[in-house]
Amino acid sequence: MNVKLNKYQIERFSRQIVLKDIGVPGQKKIIQAKVLIVGMGGLGCPAAEFLTRAGIGSLGIVDHDEVDLSNIHRQSLFNIKDLKKSKVLAAKKKLKKINSKTNINCYKISLNKKNCLNIIKRYDFVIDGSDNFETKFLINDFCKRLKKFLVTGAISKFDGHIFTFNFKSKETPCIRSFFQENEIFENTLNCEYEGVLGTVAGIVGIFQANEILKKILGIGKDLNGYMLILDLLNLNFRKVKLTKFKNV
Repeated sequence: MNVKLNKYQIERFSRQIVLKDIGVPGQKKIIQAKVLIVGMGGLGCPAAEFLTRAGIGSLGIVDHDEVDLSNIHRQSLFNIKDLKKSKVLAAKKKLKKINSKTNINCYKISLNKKNCLNIIKRYDFVIDGSDNFETKFLINDFCKRLKKFLVTGAISKFDGHIFTFNFKSKETPCIRSFFQENEIFENTLNCEYEGVLGTVAGIVGIFQANEILKKILGIGKDLNGYMLILDLLNLNFRKVKLTKFKNV
């Protein structure tokens, strides 16, 4: 599809367009991109906000839940007036105020084996901002099957974990190369049990959005095959190489 930027778009995104690695051709790629975000929580909210601000053309947001008082300290799209409202509908309202041109599709559901394929196949890129490993394994498996580009995030306490999987390559490991399903406990990397500093969620969510934008633009180096561990209490960042298992 041949997209032309109008005067308003050129001015609005001028601080991105001026970057030599982006320019008008790069902004066109952003406007044509389709991104799915699973989980409109501490990770999904900042990721959705900054992708919308960047000019993403189509955004799918998935979450079955409603806004709870305990969400407000880290889920940046919500405030007290949103309590008991659907997260995806409240998020869409806020995102449309940021960029009315972004097409936002809401899925007020829990992903499962029956609906996952039909939703994920509609998008080019996927952000996993879910808060449980059952969903993470599900997203991982379907993205691998559909050869999608997936950025997975997890947070707990003062720590963040980010994984990037380019499943177009057969050599790409997956989340099962690091976490074994039978070894995961209910409270593993779960902020409901272990707590989390709100800023940690914002930082990791924005990292995820940044990885997606880089991939859309075809610039920089991604984390494919690695896990980035952020110790934000002591400001230690390290990358861990993932090994692809023969059976996954």
